[in-house]
Amino acid sequence: MAELNLILLGPPGAGKGTQGERLTADGGLEYVVTGNILRAAVKEGTELGVQAKAYMDAGDLVPDELVIGLILERVRSEEAHDGFVLDGFPRNVAQGEALDAALAELGRDLTGVLYFDVPDEEIVRRLSGRRVSQTGRIYHVEFDPPKADGVCDVDGSPLIQRDDDKPETIRKRLAVYHEQTEPLVAYYEQRGLLHRFDGTKPPQEVEAHLRKTVSTLRLEDAV
Repeated sequence: MAELNLILLGPPGAGKGTQGERLTADGGLEYVVTGNILRAAVKEGTELGVQAKAYMDAGDLVPDELVIGLILERVRSEEAHDGFVLDGFPRNVAQGEALDAALAELGRDLTGVLYFDVPDEEIVRRLSGRRVSQTGRIYHVEFDPPKADGVCDVDGSPLIQRDDDKPETIRKRLAVYHEQTEPLVAYYEQRGLLHRFDGTKPPQEVEAHLRKTVSTLRLEDAV
């Protein structure tokens, strides 16, 4: 089987997590979510996790080299033998360049970057519509509303809008994305690695397009 090393790219709320889980559900590719592996390393008390925790406890950002070290640990694992899907890193061009260099030292190359293109207003619509119960059950006022307005179907607790889901907060996150992360689109496009997906389409259509693209990449890599 040809090795596939993929990156998911796109703004917050573009559907990367949903598609990443679907893409790796069939097995064969390791789903590497940087936030998850960072929390797991801290919880397990690994060498890199202890170092990362020191920065986090001090209120500092975890350095790129530590994050890349955690990613490489997963890339070297048996689960990632046939490839990986990376979600949450890189977040800027400098991180992209550092990741390229680190993978090259392992003799691994990126196969493709899967970019989910969604307009800002659609992102605001998706994220600002989320409501959460006291037990963490998530609803959406438009896509998955509760039976009774503002009340959880399960425990009857009032639904709230988290601060992170308020429109003004979402727009600030999007401004950071456009300034820091969006330049990666051109960076990977210039290298012939970028594959665009219309993230406004229904999830099933996006998934079908995604699987077709990944199948093509696998065939091309095998030639």
